Amino acid sequence: MSPDRLDDGLPDRESAAVRLRQELAIEAAGIGSFDWDLVTGRLVWDDRLLEIFGYDRAAFGDSLEAFAARLHPDDAARTLEALQRAIETCGEYEAEFRIVLPSGETRWVQGRGRALADERGTAVRLLGAGYDTTAQRHADVRVARVLEAMNAAFFALDREWRFTYVNAEAERVLGRPREELLGGVMWELYPAAPGSDFEENYRSAAATGEERVFEAHYPAPLDAWYEVRAWPGPDGLSVYFLDVTARRAAQDRAQSSAERLAVIAEVSAMTSETLTAGQGEEAALQRLAEAVVPVLGDWVIVSLAGEDGRMRDVAAWHREPAARPLVARYADLRLASIQADAPVLRALASGRTLTVDDVGATVGRTLPPGEVSDVFWALDPRSAVTLPLSARGRTLGALSIYRGAERPMADADDVAAAQEVASRVALAMDNARLYEQQRGLAEGLQRSLLTDPPAPDSAEIVVRYRPAVEVAEVGGDWYDAFLQPGGAAVLVIGDVVGHDTAAAAAMGQLRGLLRGIAYRAGIGPAQVLSDLDAAVEGLGIPTMATAAVARVEQTPEQRAAGLTSLRWSNAGHPPPLLLHPDGRVEELLADRPELMLGVDPTARRTESVVTFRRGATVLLYTDGLVEGRDLPLDDGIARLRSALAELGSLPLEEFCDAVIGRLRPSGPQDDIALVAIRLHPQGQRLRASGGRHRAAGGPVAGPGGSPTGTRAAAQRERGTAPGRGVGR
Repeated sequence: MSPDRLDDGLPDRESAAVRLRQELAIEAAGIGSFDWDLVTGRLVWDDRLLEIFGYDRAAFGDSLEAFAARLHPDDAARTLEALQRAIETCGEYEAEFRIVLPSGETRWVQGRGRALADERGTAVRLLGAGYDTTAQRHADVRVARVLEAMNAAFFALDREWRFTYVNAEAERVLGRPREELLGGVMWELYPAAPGSDFEENYRSAAATGEERVFEAHYPAPLDAWYEVRAWPGPDGLSVYFLDVTARRAAQDRAQSSAERLAVIAEVSAMTSETLTAGQGEEAALQRLAEAVVPVLGDWVIVSLAGEDGRMRDVAAWHREPAARPLVARYADLRLASIQADAPVLRALASGRTLTVDDVGATVGRTLPPGEVSDVFWALDPRSAVTLPLSARGRTLGALSIYRGAERPMADADDVAAAQEVASRVALAMDNARLYEQQRGLAEGLQRSLLTDPPAPDSAEIVVRYRPAVEVAEVGGDWYDAFLQPGGAAVLVIGDVVGHDTAAAAAMGQLRGLLRGIAYRAGIGPAQVLSDLDAAVEGLGIPTMATAAVARVEQTPEQRAAGLTSLRWSNAGHPPPLLLHPDGRVEELLADRPELMLGVDPTARRTESVVTFRRGATVLLYTDGLVEGRDLPLDDGIARLRSALAELGSLPLEEFCDAVIGRLRPSGPQDDIALVAIRLHPQGQRLRASGGRHRAAGGPVAGPGGSPTGTRAAAQRERGTAPGRGVGR
């Protein structure tokens, strides 16, 4: 190395610049340095270190004794031991200690150094530095006081996962005193922690250098939820725990409350929907069973009380699909095996809700040996709530809700929600039963106003009445078929405006008036409607209605030729349809549409006549068959014409049913009435079939309605029409 370089290989000026920068940095940091010659014992301090210890150079005397004299009595021994250990090991010296100045002031000093050895490995020199940490210590004390006062746990880990700080709350949360924790490795102290949310988030924060915030459950004995913040730093990981058990409980209560309310709403909607759709109580109760699981319980059984008071289980459900067959089987077996004082029977008898905290003791141990007991213990219920399905003082059934051992018993809120569900379901069931009763009464009234048709010569007359599936009120649709004194068959179809008891009453009046008016020899359909209009006006009947009247006529010449005529008049009603023997369908339309009844008593009524071969079928119907929310009238009539063409070969009874089924496969939205006549060739006798068809033969009406046969024959043929009559 050239003479103008120092041992470090740098030129003099560059080396001087490096030393200057180092000195400036040390001075700016407030660091003092020392050099202790272990051979001579001379200890040299720089000015900064002398200032920290409160010495001037003369008073210090370059001795270790001067250093020891300033040490706080509580820290002297361990500080000197740290120096001695560094000398003996030729290693590093590090200690933080307090010094006491002549003024009595106490300062904290951090000292660091390294022992240097000779060629024999003996320490001959110790170089180091020291700096004042009093301000930092005071800050740390203030922070420590704050951390100690916190109601949240806080601890710090170094990069080796050793605890370096633990506050009092952390001691409680971690379940160990800080003396045991400090210096201990976390994963050794808590071997169960690996794989947990805590470990995953701690290691992730340390690996990524990013703060992690999460909520996790701390197991027993604390059994608590904590919000945890883990943020990494240069020295390791700082962790903050905040107990959020109460908040989580409040959130859980709010969520449970929302879920219970949702179940109540769902049960109300789906029960009403199911019962209204006519799917029956058992279908509604099965949907109830599925709706309450798992919010109110793990599995349920729903029971229904019969008219005879006997109970049967009609629905069951389990939250686990694999267990549903077991619940269904238990529902099949339990009622034949339980004791007379079983909770479900007591709930039915008393009309009160019963809570059972140990179903095994109350029910399970009383079951006879065998399959029912085996299934019960396979389901292994712990607690149960049994609720009567009661409405308007009647108990219609029972709802049994079970919970397993891993789930707490139903609390007051759960029971209240279950009672609300049971109450709403029972009320919906009772409403549906009342609805069916009212519907039955309404249909009975409607049918009582409609009569069976007659059985004219070589002809069949079939009638049908179908009430709307969604309405329990009687309506204004009607049909009629009768023979005039001369033996002519008259067919009537009508529909009073409205759909209530007033419409039904008006229908009954109009039907009776029309019968009385039309039961005269020689009167035609147009005159019948005109006279009926006048009667409505004169008698002050406040109603309007559509109607079509048709009369079957035949002259001797037509009889000989196998022909028949139909004379009709239409007051605003959908047009009758004529199905010819060759399959053609004819819509019987007048030259112009005419007003409905009850609008203008002076309105002129007209008649139309159509002649056709025997074997034809005439159909009169109300608009419920061809019109609805899903079917415009013109489209409905077009569909009806197609149905007649396709179904016309069927016997008349089957034909009428098939027509209704084709046009209204889901049931009618409005009442449907229809009357159909099929004119068989003369001389063909209609043999009895199950007592429903009668022999025909006798009078034939001429154009004016006068008989061409004997009155006795006409009277002989009156009676029950083919088929079941009204409402088939």
